[in-house]
Amino acid sequence: MARRRIWVAGHRGMVGSAIVRRLATEDAEVLTIGRDRLDLRVQPEVEAFVAKERPDAIVLAAAKVGGIVANDSYPADFLYDNLVIETNIVHAAHKADVDRLVFLGSSCIYPKFAPQPIPEEALLTGPLEPTNEWYAIAKIAGIKLCQAYRKQYGRRYISVMPCNLYGRYDNFDLTTSHVLPALLRKFHEAKLDGAREAVVWGTGTPRREFLYVDDLADAVVFLLDRYDGAEPINCGAGADVTIAELAETICRVVGFAGALVFDPTKPDGTPRKLMDSSRMAGLGWKPKTSLEQGIAAVYRWYLEERPGTLAVA
Repeated sequence: MARRRIWVAGHRGMVGSAIVRRLATEDAEVLTIGRDRLDLRVQPEVEAFVAKERPDAIVLAAAKVGGIVANDSYPADFLYDNLVIETNIVHAAHKADVDRLVFLGSSCIYPKFAPQPIPEEALLTGPLEPTNEWYAIAKIAGIKLCQAYRKQYGRRYISVMPCNLYGRYDNFDLTTSHVLPALLRKFHEAKLDGAREAVVWGTGTPRREFLYVDDLADAVVFLLDRYDGAEPINCGAGADVTIAELAETICRVVGFAGALVFDPTKPDGTPRKLMDSSRMAGLGWKPKTSLEQGIAAVYRWYLEERPGTLAVA
């Protein structure tokens, strides 16, 4: 990282802000620009910014994100916005001769019934989970875009696939957020209301893997220095839990003592999603934060900040 200028695209979101915090501990200059000054969906603006600043590396953390309901309700927005953001940034990087870029994908790129744990080789081997296929297709296109610029122009662009992330500056809206922040807010409000029970969407049986976002940020900095492969690399916590177990853990952290009621009329999504992160482990990286420790840290932040319902990506 020494003396390098690194643009973190999407620095106000949960992932981008964590990467900015991590880079602040390095001898690097971090470049950021808000959406009030740069619309990442407008190609000439992106190209002009990158050509002027000429960073040594770019971390592409900007994206339109949301949970099952948001993905299902706004398929065009999720597909278009994510496609155009990644296309504009990757192409602008190439035109400005920026030779190093990290594209952040998602575990949803893998088939719905992929082998568990999911190896990187499972990509494009089966149908996607329908509830988030629009976002997944955009992320797959981003991976292929990085590979194409590597193949045609020799660019050192890499792709990192994190599992489900959570942390500070997450989206806590009960309709559009992912499961962990939605449950944290729901159980917090149930505790304040003195409710006897709280409803959890789905059956509670699907298994998910959760990684604290500050651990992902550490992994991104690690990979900037140590990975230069064409294939995407998985970055996960190494273990999964059922949604029921997740809910129980959040209840414990929040202090909600009521009963949990599961609503099987709501979608479960993919039955299981545990990634094979053995390649990351082989490079010498592993996460530092347990699930309960991470949830406790997020809850402390939530109580202090009382964030609005919509996160900034």
